[in-house]
Amino acid sequence: METAELAALDREVLWHPFTQQLGWSEEAAPIIARAEGATLFDTDGNAYIDGVSSLWCNVHGHRHPAIDAAIRAQLDRVAHTTMLGLSHPPAIELARRLRDLAPAGLTRVFYSDSGSTAVEIAVKMAFQWWAQRGEPARTRFVCLENAYHGDTLGSVSVGGIDLFHSRYRPLLFDALRVAAGDAEALERTLARHGAEVAAVIVEPLVQGAAGMLLQPPGYLRAVRELCDRHGVLLICDEVATGFGRTGRMFACEHEQVSPDLMCVAKGLTGGYLPLAATLATEAIHDGFLGAHADYRTFFHGHTYTGNPLACAAALATLELFDSERTLEMLQPKIVLLERELAARVAPLEAVAEIRQRGFMVGIELAGFDPALRTGHRVTLAARRRGAIVRPLGDVVVLMPPLSIAPEQLRRLVEITAGAIAQATAGATADGGAGSRGGSAGRPAPVA
Repeated sequence: METAELAALDREVLWHPFTQQLGWSEEAAPIIARAEGATLFDTDGNAYIDGVSSLWCNVHGHRHPAIDAAIRAQLDRVAHTTMLGLSHPPAIELARRLRDLAPAGLTRVFYSDSGSTAVEIAVKMAFQWWAQRGEPARTRFVCLENAYHGDTLGSVSVGGIDLFHSRYRPLLFDALRVAAGDAEALERTLARHGAEVAAVIVEPLVQGAAGMLLQPPGYLRAVRELCDRHGVLLICDEVATGFGRTGRMFACEHEQVSPDLMCVAKGLTGGYLPLAATLATEAIHDGFLGAHADYRTFFHGHTYTGNPLACAAALATLELFDSERTLEMLQPKIVLLERELAARVAPLEAVAEIRQRGFMVGIELAGFDPALRTGHRVTLAARRRGAIVRPLGDVVVLMPPLSIAPEQLRRLVEITAGAIAQATAGATADGGAGSRGGSAGRPAPVA
């Protein structure tokens, strides 16, 4: 089918995520036909640097031979089998690998299929665990302002971005929200409500969907200590930050924090197949043990829980971290990215602030009228130059595959700088085009 026919059929039959379909029908978006390494190719043969890792999940590049081979080999065995009453080798082997990689104490692995469901599971586990310990009053959750933990109702309930969540308020349970990065605010909340709190949930170090908002050094460690002091569980959502994004395997490692429950997804399979996991301590796991008649079972599951193909891809992905020394090779690229951003992007009058942690970058534009959709205009300009980036409102996000070559990384930043300059030429930010009054504390809407 030709590109024009595909585009017309897309508009006729598809409903895209986080997309105003009326606007979509008025624009020509690339239709990706194939990929190689850190490059995407559309149906017309145009090449684009994958500047957002296909929504933050690609790790070792597209069409990596080792991951391709692992999936093909598993296809010769079994593509899917349920884990309700059965098991299979890839799920068992992957669980052991995750246990060995995870922060100390996380010994049990419960599979699902997305970051949202991994969070949903953690919330339900925490709630049920306390009830089965004889403390049924612990039903509340503390989350951070500007938090994003997914789009299912439980994960939305512990989110904090009104643009995404306010419409669904009648369907949600109430959570206690505190300012991110403010340990004293969390301490006050736990002092007042601790006896009714089941868990605190955080995105460690970086709040991704809020616009790459960074937490101050020591904050995550303080959260862990406050949870211990008040006897509540800590859930760390490593869906976006896990598997090398912050420069270490998991963001928790930067502050030597071990949560009680940890959620992972996205990069788990290298960006190949949907797979997520909720890791729990042995104490939480043991809180669900009992006779059949006690009904202490965790009554939750998915048809594709622990899918063998996805587990095989995940095992290959984790093995590549060792064989290709991914984290070691990433460190100079993190420095290069920081240097290129400082040289090419920071001097632009339209840029209010650059926030970077490892390979997670948010470039905040300087106070433009939201109606201008300046971040989206940057996306369009970047496409024309040969890169795929995606904004969070007027925060331009860069999150390339960890495997990206240095020369491609330089080119990505060069394209981004040129796209910002073009998209903001002649536009006026609030207080003037040169305004530097960044708004790092507010949530950034998705374009």
